[in-house]
Amino acid sequence: MNIANLRQEYMRAGLAEADALADPLAQFERWFKDALAAQLPLANAMTLATVTPQGAPDARVVLLKGVDGGGFVFYTNYDSRKGRQLAARSEACLVFLWTQLERQVRIEGKVEKVSASDSDKYFLSRPLGARLSARGSAQSSVVAGREILENAVTEEKSKYGDNPPRPPHWGGYRVIPSQIEFWQGRENRLHDRLLYRHSKNIWKIERLAP
Repeated sequence: MNIANLRQEYMRAGLAEADALADPLAQFERWFKDALAAQLPLANAMTLATVTPQGAPDARVVLLKGVDGGGFVFYTNYDSRKGRQLAARSEACLVFLWTQLERQVRIEGKVEKVSASDSDKYFLSRPLGARLSARGSAQSSVVAGREILENAVTEEKSKYGDNPPRPPHWGGYRVIPSQIEFWQGRENRLHDRLLYRHSKNIWKIERLAP
């Protein structure tokens, strides 16, 4: 298999400064609606990159669950590997890749926890199985086998029935962007890259070379 010969020309669209919205969150919403309209699978999937205590990069895919309070919201176990990393260094990078639209969005910023009330509200909206799993799984810890996890969920079900409360170690984070880059694939690899930088309470748009 010759991976080096895998190629694709990007021909779908362009991204000009004159067409970009002044607010990057509004521009993101425009592109996200395009991804939903295209019925892309898991359009809200995003790579979350953090930093280990040793300074090494770490990344995984999580799901966007809201854009509010000036940031991008996701939910997880605070005691998980990513949760411990964010507790030590509250900065992260997010990347959305919408291959069929030949688009990427890259977000850098500070991370804060969402309010307990917001976490409670979202937790209650989840399917029962997901709520029980959030309680029964010590995310990122080593377990001897799957049956340990299944037994833990069964125990939570017997204890709380259909109304398990949100555990204190589980909740939301909000990534407050300091910069957002919108990448649109173009012919001959001459891609459009518009970078929004936040400075002195305003957003400045710059074009980056591909």
